[in-house]
Amino acid sequence: MPEQRQTRPWVEYTELTALFFIQGAAMAMWFVPLTNVLDAHGLHAIKPFAFATTAIAAFVSPLFFGAMADRHAAPVKVLRGLSLATAATMALASLAIQLGWSPWLVLALIQLHALCSSPTWSIGSTIVFARLRDAKREFGPIRAVATLGWMSGCWLVSALNADASPLAGYNGALTWLVVAAFTFLLPSVPPPNPAGIVTLGQRLGLDALALLKNRDHRVVFITAALFNIPLAAFYPYTPPHLKELGLTHTTAWMTLGQVTEVLAMLCLARLLTTWRLKWILASGLAFGVVRYALCALNGREWILLGVALHGCSFTLVFITAQIYLDERIDPSWRARAQALLSVMTGGVGNLIGYLGTGWWFAFNARPGGENWPVFWSGLAVTVAAVLAYFLVAYHGRGVGPAAPARPSVPLGN
Repeated sequence: MPEQRQTRPWVEYTELTALFFIQGAAMAMWFVPLTNVLDAHGLHAIKPFAFATTAIAAFVSPLFFGAMADRHAAPVKVLRGLSLATAATMALASLAIQLGWSPWLVLALIQLHALCSSPTWSIGSTIVFARLRDAKREFGPIRAVATLGWMSGCWLVSALNADASPLAGYNGALTWLVVAAFTFLLPSVPPPNPAGIVTLGQRLGLDALALLKNRDHRVVFITAALFNIPLAAFYPYTPPHLKELGLTHTTAWMTLGQVTEVLAMLCLARLLTTWRLKWILASGLAFGVVRYALCALNGREWILLGVALHGCSFTLVFITAQIYLDERIDPSWRARAQALLSVMTGGVGNLIGYLGTGWWFAFNARPGGENWPVFWSGLAVTVAAVLAYFLVAYHGRGVGPAAPARPSVPLGN
């Protein structure tokens, strides 16, 4: 074991960062150009439903495959199978778009792709967490590489002039094949054999809901889900606001948030060793309030500053929540805990967020244009309410008897 630990700093870190980089690139090649691809092929009508497929899938597949990775198959093998399935369904959906198949058949294939791709991030995170000695210090910098991969995927799509072409999806599918091939380089650690008979609910991952019985775990899950509701408005509605203020190349301007996201992740290790988790999460929520408050000022410089704060807010809330789960949840529940976080954020948060912020946007529409100050102010108030809930509800003391927790972790966080 000591010899393995000595090789970890450069051998294992290289493997883990490469895994996150390739995954980030593969995901970006599909999600970022999807709007333009659908518009360019006359599929405007299904566009809202196409994005909602990710929220629907997040209710189902992460828990199922998380339970599989915890009980029945090595997480590396689960990720390999999901990567192959994601590549196949992404290529098939891109082909359907290119050949002009029925819009509803295209939508069905996009939903199938979402079911395959939705668990990949939580499974990948489980693999990384399992190989870290100190997640507080090590996860942030490694996770930052996934953002760099996302940006690289976007740049590659643009370099290929595939921003509105199914070629973006084909390249994404090819990248997922690279992910599948890369898993053969990772050690395959089998999960512990389950004791006794495994029920249907356990096979579906529904036993992960037991984690919600612990007060602090429940508060973290609920806070992440609630914060994701106003967050759902950021990418759909910030670019048109920037365009209205006279800024072109809005996609490039939006990467300001990704730049600060990388910087925040690099600083996260220091914060996690000096601050309580409660105040790190609270700071991320506070940044979220300020971000939307700046957007409400309806000025070019203010909204760009708000975009820049997005990366800090996202990192301090969601990445800290992932690290919290790794620190506080028993290793045998690790994959299910990360999967449940995906359900709460990508499922509950995104679905309510897409519908709710869409309604709020339509409510503020005026004949002369959108009432941006009121729109963003409403979202800022929503985030402030989430911050107030978290500060009151989260204690950071004690562990409930019903939810597994790692006793070696300090409970004062």
